[in-house]
Amino acid sequence: MPNSAAINAGDTAWVLVSAALVMLMIPGLALFYGGMVRVKSALNMLMMSVTCLAVVTVVWVLYGYSLAFGPDAGGVIGTLRDAGFSGIGTHAVTGSIPTLAFAAFQLMFAAITAALLSGSIADRAKFGSWIVFVIAWVTVVYFPVAHWVFDPSGWISAHLHVLDLAGGTVVEINSGASGLALALVLGRRLGFKRDPMRPHSIPLVVMGAGLLWFGWFGFNAGSALASGGLASVAFINTQVAGAAGVLGWLGVELRRDKHATTLGAVSGAVAGLVGITPACGSVNPLGALVIGLLAGVAAAYAVGLKFRLGYDDSLDVAGVHGVGGLVGTLLIGVLATAAVTGGARGLFYGGGFDQLGRQALAAVVVGAYAFAMSWLLAKGIDRWLGFRVSRDDELAGLDLIIHGETAYDIAGHTAGVGHRIGQSVSSSQAVPEQDAASAKIRP
Repeated sequence: MPNSAAINAGDTAWVLVSAALVMLMIPGLALFYGGMVRVKSALNMLMMSVTCLAVVTVVWVLYGYSLAFGPDAGGVIGTLRDAGFSGIGTHAVTGSIPTLAFAAFQLMFAAITAALLSGSIADRAKFGSWIVFVIAWVTVVYFPVAHWVFDPSGWISAHLHVLDLAGGTVVEINSGASGLALALVLGRRLGFKRDPMRPHSIPLVVMGAGLLWFGWFGFNAGSALASGGLASVAFINTQVAGAAGVLGWLGVELRRDKHATTLGAVSGAVAGLVGITPACGSVNPLGALVIGLLAGVAAAYAVGLKFRLGYDDSLDVAGVHGVGGLVGTLLIGVLATAAVTGGARGLFYGGGFDQLGRQALAAVVVGAYAFAMSWLLAKGIDRWLGFRVSRDDELAGLDLIIHGETAYDIAGHTAGVGHRIGQSVSSSQAVPEQDAASAKIRP
């Protein structure tokens, strides 16, 4: 058993606080997504995020941690030796912190990555099928990829020597590719490209984005697993890239649409934060500025592709997380500096194309694997359970039909209907009431 004297109290405190910050990002994401959908499915979006925290926690304890970080099996996956945290006592150490603190921190990464996927299928997924998908997805997609990149024995970490401190591949590219696959399997929302599908509450979106930005300091700086210099540079890089992302997205809006929007500002912040996630421990603040700016610009243009190409990634998981993560992962190969990494250098700092090639290969492999496996899982669940709700239920809104409640009681319209949990609500009852509510709240 490792000696408990190796545990550093300051590092442990920082990682535990960071784990709590990442956990706070999940309700933040719920508000961010919930505000962006129409009022009739706002609660469903909150539920899809929040239940990921519960479901993934249980799976993580049973076998998830062991598959991601247990004893290595060929660089591809961990074994089940640590299933149920068997044999991991309070004195077990990972680096300078208790192994249980490391496990708690990584648990929050798994939970929020799964929650990100819900944005790609807003307004149209069966809740039970979503839960089944989350369990299958973290098992088949997330845990192996986390092992490849985050575990020192994983093949991407040990053989490719890819730089990815906080999960540009594991979290961002993974969720973007998986979200795109989900959107393709479930198909477009009714009225896509025809009916207005504006966010029902921009203030909720801003509040959610604020919680995400706040939690991202734990997400990135906490990934240093110590409270020293690396955490400090990751912290400042996170702030700089988020701010630059705002300006990048708004610059695109002003050039293209002649106005800057609140939704664009917070979306740009998220894009910038996504971009710096892999690079926060590899670049200096000037590099973070460049990455955040380019991620904001790239994501702003990328979200428009769904209208040109005809796929309905409802809340732009692929456009923001996939593209932003790709930008950040690749730019490490250009902007990494030895002053931060302690050795590896990007093209701009005289490192040649070697690191850029490694970063690109990791991005392609993770993206392809995540897309293929997510598509297969979604297809299988769709055939087995059905993944998409009926036309009538989608028109009525998932809050009333699935959850038996509504986000807002507007002038008593929903009194006695949605709040009687368990009562069956027919589409003929729900559609007029929900449309009346939506009409009063939509911008």
